[in-house]
Amino acid sequence: MQIFLKRAYADPAPKDGLRVLIDRLWPRGVSKKEAAIDLWLKEIAPSNALRKSFGHDPSRWEDFRKSYFTELDERPDLVEILREKIAAGPVTLVFAARDEQRNNAVALKEYLES
Repeated sequence: MQIFLKRAYADPAPKDGLRVLIDRLWPRGVSKKEAAIDLWLKEIAPSNALRKSFGHDPSRWEDFRKSYFTELDERPDLVEILREKIAAGPVTLVFAARDEQRNNAVALKEYLES
């Protein structure tokens, strides 16, 4: 299983494999051509309420992860779509957040690998 993470503002690379945007909103200032997104799975992103309550506050990271995992448990159909893509080859989860250590892509990768 090869899952990579990359900001939407970083240049695509051949080793990325299938590029899946996992944010609910399209990244600001990035054209569809520049982003080279193969699949936009916005429904797998955290709910708006969860995203807003987290607010990228590092002190809320653990609570965010737990809540997001609960949301993912409630959407097995979307998780299965992603698992199938990952089984077929390398996948890069593309995200827009500035914090590369604490964001929905990091949490989703952890969830998929557990």
